Amino acid sequence: MADDFSVRLAHRDDAPAIAALSRDRIEQGLGWSWTAPRVLRSIGDRGTNVAVAQHGDQRLGFGIMKYHDDEAHLLLLAVHADAGRRGVGSALVRWLEQSALIAGVGQVYLEARLTNGAARAFYARLGYREIQTLPGYYQGREACVRLAKDLWLAPVERG
Repeated sequence: MADDFSVRLAHRDDAPAIAALSRDRIEQGLGWSWTAPRVLRSIGDRGTNVAVAQHGDQRLGFGIMKYHDDEAHLLLLAVHADAGRRGVGSALVRWLEQSALIAGVGQVYLEARLTNGAARAFYARLGYREIQTLPGYYQGREACVRLAKDLWLAPVERG
């Protein structure tokens, strides 16, 4: 599965495609906040990794993780619908988790829509646990579930 694509750091020219995928797969119904200029700022931010899964010249998905002193925050993760169930999302999370460990960070947090059962199940399979529900997290309209994983207690899969 994972042999037909690679994960790499995003380049500036990836920003429009990442922004469009965020709009279409993550931000639907909420308005579009992760525009190309915002993605570009993340690509240029030394405390953030923007990873892209790619097959040939086709971008299959992306992840954006912000690093702090002792924790990381997975801000966004999306995979094109036609690339689903191929291990792309898992590979992106693994790549970002490995980067966190290299940076000396062992705790990762993220949020998912409370109503997004598929995302919640995906992260549970990767070892994330639900730690908090926040009503109105998304623009005051939609609740989220905050998830966390301690990478020191649950080592990242290699490969």
